[in-house]
Amino acid sequence: MKVGFIGLGTMGGHMAYNALDGGNELVVHDINPASATRHLEAGATWADTPKEVAEQSEIVFTSLPGPTQVEAVALGESGIMEGMSAGKVYFDLSTSTPSMIRKIHAEVAARGIDVLDAPVSGGPKGAASRNLAIWVGGDKAVFDRCKPVLDAIGNQAYYVGPIGCGAIAKLVHNCTGYVVQAALAEVFTMGVKAGVEPLALWQAVRKGAQGRRGTFEGLAEHLLPGKFDPPDFALNLARKDVDLAVSVGREFDVPMRLANMALAEMTEAINRGWGNRDSRVAMLLQEERAGVEVRVDEEVLKAVLDAEKNA
Repeated sequence: MKVGFIGLGTMGGHMAYNALDGGNELVVHDINPASATRHLEAGATWADTPKEVAEQSEIVFTSLPGPTQVEAVALGESGIMEGMSAGKVYFDLSTSTPSMIRKIHAEVAARGIDVLDAPVSGGPKGAASRNLAIWVGGDKAVFDRCKPVLDAIGNQAYYVGPIGCGAIAKLVHNCTGYVVQAALAEVFTMGVKAGVEPLALWQAVRKGAQGRRGTFEGLAEHLLPGKFDPPDFALNLARKDVDLAVSVGREFDVPMRLANMALAEMTEAINRGWGNRDSRVAMLLQEERAGVEVRVDEEVLKAVLDAEKNA
């Protein structure tokens, strides 16, 4: 296919090259022309503006720093949408906001232009090797039609839902990582200051329940199906463990901000009378505050997990 790519930075440069390497024609543009050197040497064509990229392409991709740049490149003067016509497709690979991609979608949908959000995860090494997740929001039929191009860019193109859903999935993923990072920094500084050698501590906790499974796997056991009885590990016992960790932090003058927040959350849940339910039941408090239930039918969830095991 005739693919246009705008934004040839750390991530975009690799993804654009892989699109070309996958057998597609490639038209490129970047504010730094030198970033396109290897693409042009491999057979890509240069365009002077995003508009010209769109005029010469069937599918246009952008990989840009954020929402401000996405809006300027898509909707600004000599932008992508000035060069798009009915039947063409625009994918934004940037980490942006659902409101921005929905704005772009709303402005051009009447012209028959398809807009999808498709943020990626895997870092520069993943972008270079195609070991890259692509989370797509938009029209499912357009996703299916364009999937061969997406597969040239990354090895895990996944349809999430309507427009904006890919952006939401990316933000949930990244924010989770940094919250967990802050928590790990907190508890590891406590452990090391209390007297455990760092490597020994790291090796030890990796062998525990949290260390042996992925961050999101536990959600399938309790929160998603809404099952907190009978408990795998009671909230009363879990609160005791966190309280002990916080007390060690106090003893060794280690700030435990996140742990104290978790302790307060667990205490509130116990005051609801949930002490003998599974420790994850405290997550229901956040559902109440947010005004939404995070639920998946148990049979549907089982089918997804079984399919992943057999893949």
